[in-house]
Amino acid sequence: MMSLQRAFQAIVLGLVGAAAAASAALALDVATPLVDPADAGEHRPSVGHSLFEQLFAVGSDGYAQVELPFPFAALLARIDAQLQRDPDSPLPPAKRVLIPLGRSLQRNAAAPDYFAYPRVVVAVDRPPAAAAALLLKDRLFIGYQEQSALLEIISYNEAAGRFEFQLVKDYRSGGKPRLVYANRSVCYACHQNGAPIFSRALWDETNANPKVAALLLASGQHFYGISPGRGIDVPYAIDNASERANAFSLMQRLWRDGCGAADASAQRCRAGLFSAALRYALSGSQSWTPDATFAQAVALPLRAQARRLWPGGLAVASADIANRNPLQGVDHWPTEAAARLALANVPARFDPLLPRPLERVWQADSPPALRQLVQGLAEFVAAPDRLLLASLLSRSSAVATRRLAISCRVDAAPAASRWSLRCAAPASALTGTLSLHGGRPTGGRLTRLLLPGGTALNGVELRVSGQATASAVALLPSVDGQPPRTADGDALALVEIQRRQPAANADRQSADDEGEATLLIRQEFAIVEQAIDRLLASSEAASLFGPTPFPRQKLFAALFAELGSAAPAPCCQVVKEPLAPPLPARAIAAAAASGSLTTASSAGTASAFADPTLRAFQPYCAACHQSDETFPPNFLHGSAAEVNARLRHCAPRLYVRLAMADVAPAQRAKTPMPPASMLPAFASDPQAWRSSPLRAGLLAQVEQWLRAETGQAPQLDTLLANGYEALRPCLPAH
Repeated sequence: MMSLQRAFQAIVLGLVGAAAAASAALALDVATPLVDPADAGEHRPSVGHSLFEQLFAVGSDGYAQVELPFPFAALLARIDAQLQRDPDSPLPPAKRVLIPLGRSLQRNAAAPDYFAYPRVVVAVDRPPAAAAALLLKDRLFIGYQEQSALLEIISYNEAAGRFEFQLVKDYRSGGKPRLVYANRSVCYACHQNGAPIFSRALWDETNANPKVAALLLASGQHFYGISPGRGIDVPYAIDNASERANAFSLMQRLWRDGCGAADASAQRCRAGLFSAALRYALSGSQSWTPDATFAQAVALPLRAQARRLWPGGLAVASADIANRNPLQGVDHWPTEAAARLALANVPARFDPLLPRPLERVWQADSPPALRQLVQGLAEFVAAPDRLLLASLLSRSSAVATRRLAISCRVDAAPAASRWSLRCAAPASALTGTLSLHGGRPTGGRLTRLLLPGGTALNGVELRVSGQATASAVALLPSVDGQPPRTADGDALALVEIQRRQPAANADRQSADDEGEATLLIRQEFAIVEQAIDRLLASSEAASLFGPTPFPRQKLFAALFAELGSAAPAPCCQVVKEPLAPPLPARAIAAAAASGSLTTASSAGTASAFADPTLRAFQPYCAACHQSDETFPPNFLHGSAAEVNARLRHCAPRLYVRLAMADVAPAQRAKTPMPPASMLPAFASDPQAWRSSPLRAGLLAQVEQWLRAETGQAPQLDTLLANGYEALRPCLPAH
């Protein structure tokens, strides 16, 4: 069997230019792919629940089920209520855009009235509003298409360390909304990192495009409280959220496998990573300079383990799809339905089914590798948890303090209204101003503070503590109402300014006096380290620091307990929902090849594939097209007669998709099927599939159906003369 690395190499080589391909091939030849899009995993998780389930769970007699507000604006309001608003922004906490001509499976659900019923895409990018609220930031993404009465949910499952793909069916007025797990094989065909995707700038499919916004406004419709006229700020925020979300799988892999197994040294390594992530979060994202303890307990074992497991690094695919302007060159929105359908067509070069190119390779020995890991793990520290931790530390009286003195120049004229501070020492610098009243400081601001170990603070507010004099003042520093912290995670408690040569000569026009700034630093982070050491020595160590997904809630509950405070009570109940999910793609391929594949959804489906002609399509199409869903078209679902009729009805599109493998990638009107990202599930790759007798057999069968229908052999150019969307759809109209 071709190695997965080689399969990825073949995919990338078929999609990028020669120079980029050579570079990508060199990297992929040795790097380990972080995610295999052909191996989506179990559709329904064996552990945990999605955050969406937890958010909307309602209990009754010990049984919790999902109950959703309707209409969609009410659901958005419910989500917004869980989130902290940005006081400096008019945008809602959950960002939303309108996409009338998009690339989702639901893209034709509103045809031809695309601008009357645009798809909505929602992403949460704000922290929780309260300590007990769920951490939804970068962990909840929703697509809504009113005409399908369907919600598409991508929602994080902390216990499983992955995003779940779910659908809410019958989401309409008078309906009975039902939450089900989606077919991950279908989802992974586009969401190849197992996470949300979004287009690159300038996001021309969205209402950030002035032409799109104008047509939405012209429709005269109201869109769930979402303004059609919107700049690029919202899609930019969604793009950033999706980028951060796509980093979670790398962080989880490194946490779970990077330190080793379950032995004491591996637990110490994970504990060190947790400590570093807390330090980074507490300090406001300052880059701490690791000490000898971190190097010994974390850096050395993690790098050694990474070299053994991933000698060429971990290859991370891009989360971005190409920017597409569906109205490029369109002066007027056509009135004919066929012309509108043509504009909804997604050319091959814009298809999210295209395998995503390599974005970067994480290598443990690269200088930024550990910093990237610590920063990524800090995304699992919720803002309320960080604030509670800071509050607990600030209350502790058993804290050592250190004083750091920095020599200064104090600039002020005799009648000046302020002092200007310029202070410097080895690896330290302080600049700022103090306001004066009656010659005495009344407050001020540090514009910049640099300290050894990586501390870099800007915009520190200063409030007078005690009695100020003309030559000395003690000041309480704050950033956003909290004591600022060094890169070590310690609190800057007090800033004392001493002016040694105050101006005494009224005739002097200026003064440039010597002085000294003394910083009082509470070494609070030592309390955190001691608490983590106690957890390492406790009976909980194996579950807190073992080779499992990052146990965020359990870790913080244990840490807060060690610090003398109970963790906030969970906000939500556990949903109980018995489902019979479809099989993963590899399992379907194996079962179909052995003739043992059946489904629970239709009694007639198993008998349908007694016919060898129909059975030939099953291994390569069943993962996506043998389901209860009509998006993508479920032409393999039903009895033998139904499957036969649907395959024949779909024959023009089947022929195009199968024949596209013979067309050079740059010349393709549509992407071939099966998608290139799924081919490794069939022990294949684009080149091997193109020359495969199996594909030739399928193509010959479809050609036979079309010849019987039209009396002549199908020609690709003829079929596509009016565009792919002009071909009859795969499913007959009902």
